[in-house]
Amino acid sequence: MTVMQCTYRDHTIVADVMEYPDNPTPWAGGCHITTPDGRTTRRMPLPVEHAFMAGLEEAQHASIAHGKWLVDQCLDHGKPLFSDAA
Repeated sequence: MTVMQCTYRDHTIVADVMEYPDNPTPWAGGCHITTPDGRTTRRMPLPVEHAFMAGLEEAQHASIAHGKWLVDQCLDHGKPLFSDAA
């Protein structure tokens, strides 16, 4: 499988899609984000109502779009990418 990734606003976003084979929509979208200082987030899943998709490529594109939205939320609205919990 090819890993889809992009650089957006100096952050690297990597799609992290998981397969659930016995499900009619077997692909669960999510992503990892690496900040300009080298920190990488945990897997950031798509919201539950949009998490599962029928196609791998569709799930990868949605995961990248979600990562971009998370970066925008962080940079434009001050929402943290990392939790304070250890």
